[in-house]
Amino acid sequence: MAIDYQPPTSDYAFLYREAFGTDIVARATGGELTAEDAADVIAGAGEFAASVLAPLQSIGDREGARLVDGQVHLPDGFAEAYRAFADAGWVSAEAPASAGGDGLPGSIRAGLGEIWNASNAAFALCWLLTAGQIHALDAAASDELRETFLTKLVSGEWTGTMNLTEPAAGTDLGAIRTTATPRGDGSWSVKGQKIFITWGDHDVADNIVHLVLARTPDAPDGARGLSLFVVPKFLVNADGSLGDRNGVETVAIEHKLGIHGSPTCVLSYEDATGYLVGEVGGGLAGMFVMMNSARTGMGFQATGIADRALQQAEAYAAGRMQGRVLERDADAPIAEHPDVRRLLLSMRSDVFAMRALSVHVGDLFDQAEASGDAATLALAEFFVPILKGWATEDAVTLTSDAIQVHGGMGFIEETGAAQHYRDARIMPIYEGTTAIQSNDLIGRKVIRDRGATAERLFAQVDETIAALRAAAGDQPQGAAAQPATRAADRLERAVASARRATADIVGFAGSPRDAHAVSVPYLMLLGVLAGGWMHGLAVVAVAAHTAPDDADGARLTAADFYGAHHLPRVHALAETVASGETL
Repeated sequence: MAIDYQPPTSDYAFLYREAFGTDIVARATGGELTAEDAADVIAGAGEFAASVLAPLQSIGDREGARLVDGQVHLPDGFAEAYRAFADAGWVSAEAPASAGGDGLPGSIRAGLGEIWNASNAAFALCWLLTAGQIHALDAAASDELRETFLTKLVSGEWTGTMNLTEPAAGTDLGAIRTTATPRGDGSWSVKGQKIFITWGDHDVADNIVHLVLARTPDAPDGARGLSLFVVPKFLVNADGSLGDRNGVETVAIEHKLGIHGSPTCVLSYEDATGYLVGEVGGGLAGMFVMMNSARTGMGFQATGIADRALQQAEAYAAGRMQGRVLERDADAPIAEHPDVRRLLLSMRSDVFAMRALSVHVGDLFDQAEASGDAATLALAEFFVPILKGWATEDAVTLTSDAIQVHGGMGFIEETGAAQHYRDARIMPIYEGTTAIQSNDLIGRKVIRDRGATAERLFAQVDETIAALRAAAGDQPQGAAAQPATRAADRLERAVASARRATADIVGFAGSPRDAHAVSVPYLMLLGVLAGGWMHGLAVVAVAAHTAPDDADGARLTAADFYGAHHLPRVHALAETVASGETL
């Protein structure tokens, strides 16, 4: 049986207040909000998630979404939960101020994203897609579209979707064949079919706003010929009330491995009324605003599902008695078996690394927005494919390890452990597969600037290595001294391997197949390195404490474990990167 969800409020308080050397929330907001305020927000979200969303997680998995007479119906309780979510202000809280929302900083949104997904990933996908559409419309929509659609999305009254994929156009968006024809009155007639549309139809909100990529008449072939359109499920009257059903039909819902409570739909557009967003031919640029928001959100989702699996595995291992444990009392649970303890520490250390990197990426975007500094923005964008790719791939491993901790009971659906694995498996695929992320990383963010942005990251890791050595020297007898020294040594070796791998990638500039053949290992290398860096920052912060507590001890243990068990993957991956495409 699934356990109650426990939000990681103390970790977020630590990350906001001191892990990065300052109160990052106060820095992002000019003192308008502080780390203490952020911790309160996380605590409030955690209480809501644990009491309202988490109890629906297994219900959503069992009941799933149902298509009846052309209308999708969600599991019992979802509609009430969504109304409570919107009424509590969680939708508007995360929406940017420029769109009419409260504009919480990215570092806080990272924490909220984890909590929503940990408590109920299928439910959270509704908000993730709506949030992405809010960003896209905020960036490109006309005043009329903002007034008609954006305000309703920000209030939570309506929800949004992203319509890209078609039966013959998945990764290759240039193959999209959905058409949009001008009617002469400012609207467009949209015709075509879209598949894999997350929350494409449901009964929890009054209207659904579809953001659709389509090809206009005489548009050039490929991605340059795509434009972006708002196509609502229900037409909107001049007074803002809802009118007739638009020409959008739900043909089917997909029967999936996981996230059963999230309705993934096949939508047919037949003379549906749409409205152009931005310029003709500017569709891909507009949609990428939404996609980048969603890709960052995937990092939060990976962290949330992985942490929920970890919590369940820890609770099971703490109560399960099986076999005599080496060098422990007769009543020791399986959590004390050396290999089970290894699995739990592995999961715990990886989840913290994901959590910390998510906060850091959110903070980098906050810094870039506040300062307008192009180099900071480039570093933030550099991390997007890394966070999405590495975190989602590792989350699949973590949820599998959680099943392993349960033993045979993990393979039984009644324990709830299997759901986390099934829910996690889609994450390395949707919003761009790991290979799509790694191709973006090496093509646009490494080879293009010959590794300059990557070197900025490595230089920051070097600074943390120096801080670790200083911390060990300042308190040679302190509890953090030896962990700090070990972390410095391990990070120093890892960043050297990362520099060699980056030089190899840049060297493959004239041999694209070599670069692309090892782009995923390179992305994973940087993700693992970034995770080690996050742990290094945590050790520096703990070393400054005059009276370390149990939480500090747990952070030092997790950092030590990550450095010994995860960080060595950097060296192996660097060897793989150097090989290029093996014939």
